[in-house]
Amino acid sequence: MTLHFVAAAVPGARACSPIAKAMAARASERAANDNCEGTARVPANDQMLRAALRHFAEHGLGAAREARAQAESAFFAGDRQAYDWWLGITRALDRRLAAEAAMLTPDHAAP
Repeated sequence: MTLHFVAAAVPGARACSPIAKAMAARASERAANDNCEGTARVPANDQMLRAALRHFAEHGLGAAREARAQAESAFFAGDRQAYDWWLGITRALDRRLAAEAAMLTPDHAAP
């Protein structure tokens, strides 16, 4: 499946020609950005974003999986503060992976 990404809509920015307007409208209809308004979000602070970017620079495309592994090891070690930190980094890099890791908490345990 092909994914198309488009830049955020900028108020006041206009395409020059009718063809450019039509192409821009079609591109935004096919966009698959995961940061739409309809998703529930936990806002990350600047410190968390910097740490996530640093972690991504260090681990590349496997950074989210590595952060989740760190969160899981902190969870099983009983270190709630480290778990929350690594879960936040995972969430900044990959929300779906973070949602899976968040299922470890007792709040989400099945009865």
